[in-house]
Amino acid sequence: MDNILCDELLEEIFQKLPQSSSSSLSLVSKRWLHLHRSSTTSLSLHLSHHSSLSIILSHYPFLSSLFVNPSSSSSSSTTTPPFVHSSHLLSVVSSSCINLRVLGFHVGPVSLSSLTSLSKACTFLTSLDITLPRPIFLKWVLSFPSLKHLSIEFHEAEVGNQHGVLESYDFDDDCDGELGLESVCFVGINGDDYGVGWLWRRCKKLKRLKLQKCQGIGGSYSCFVKCLEGLEDVEIRTCRAVADVVLLKLAENCDSLNSLSLYDGGGSREALLYFFSQCSSNLNKLDLRLPMDLDNNHLQSMAMNFRGITSLRLQSCYLLSGEGLKAIGMGMSDGLEELALINCDVVGREYGLLATLGQHLRRLTKLDLSHNEMLLDKDLISMLVSCVHLIDLRLRGCKRITGMSMVSMLRSCKRLENVDVMNCVGIESEAIEMFITKSSRLRRIEIEGSKVSDAATMCASDRFIEVVA
Repeated sequence: MDNILCDELLEEIFQKLPQSSSSSLSLVSKRWLHLHRSSTTSLSLHLSHHSSLSIILSHYPFLSSLFVNPSSSSSSSTTTPPFVHSSHLLSVVSSSCINLRVLGFHVGPVSLSSLTSLSKACTFLTSLDITLPRPIFLKWVLSFPSLKHLSIEFHEAEVGNQHGVLESYDFDDDCDGELGLESVCFVGINGDDYGVGWLWRRCKKLKRLKLQKCQGIGGSYSCFVKCLEGLEDVEIRTCRAVADVVLLKLAENCDSLNSLSLYDGGGSREALLYFFSQCSSNLNKLDLRLPMDLDNNHLQSMAMNFRGITSLRLQSCYLLSGEGLKAIGMGMSDGLEELALINCDVVGREYGLLATLGQHLRRLTKLDLSHNEMLLDKDLISMLVSCVHLIDLRLRGCKRITGMSMVSMLRSCKRLENVDVMNCVGIESEAIEMFITKSSRLRRIEIEGSKVSDAATMCASDRFIEVVA
């Protein structure tokens, strides 16, 4: 059979195989090893010996996606400065992978010269994820005309020998070219950092914005608002210093927002309330983890202003009560399809709350109540009897749930395909076996391997049910 199949046909077969089979292909023969490498278009590396990068890449001539990260076991005894070393490795990538479309490179901060080499070699690059030193200079982005997605983590340590070389280059405003970026992610902008304002002014096509661990926005807010008009997806994580103003500017300058994620520091409660009451966008998705910021007033305003929301995720929101969540149930009853109340103690604290939510939210297809340790069977069951359209149910870490809830799932939620009951210590192996054997549409279940009996394993295999332990 090996002699009958030509190289081109084998390569096409290799590309259609699942990722889990890839490691076995290279063991068949040297021919298969060579063909497997030549047909590989995506590669993720964790470097333990940096000197071997060029050798590794020489075996994969047709890579279009490459992700390079340091290995946790990498030696730190090298005498080469990290900045110089990572820049050299990026130059190796530039000379070895001219067909790259996607590059994630987080070995260390890289220099302008190595980015210039990358832009000349990889002219089709559409996605770039890198680490940069301070001070912030971004005008090199103009050298990547095809770039659509840019992600940058700013390194804490400044690289002094770059400053004189880059200063005139980056602050020369003779070129006012518009950037084609559609997605931008910045991690670690400090309050006294500048240089991002240049980019804000030129991003007129931006659809997705992510800020993480930022104490500033890298320029003036008058520059920042120029990129907000067409935004559809915004994610803000651990940015309390700038969250207030960002929310204010979004409410006043963005009518196209579809999705907002706000984690760990949403600014003041007043700014949150202003956004929820004044934003004119037709939001579809809200994902909030605001332990000490989100309260009932926000939920009531949200329920009144965002009736078109289809997905609502609330995590570790400790100031909420049943009053606010019931307002959500009534206000979003026509459209809400996905609800997550993760580690929200009100779920187990107020009896009858879940039953009320279930009666209002009968269109739910996804429900996540993970890590609510006080949640009892009777409360969960009272909600499940109304949620007959559920496809995805997650109860990870709900320690008081027992096999009674599994029986209720079978009776009420006949469309379930994905179930997560990992770390539910009250659910025993007998309940898992019963659920796997009797659930008609189950495709995936997450559960400790010790709770999966031989009979359950055999049944799952026969019915192509994925058991994730």
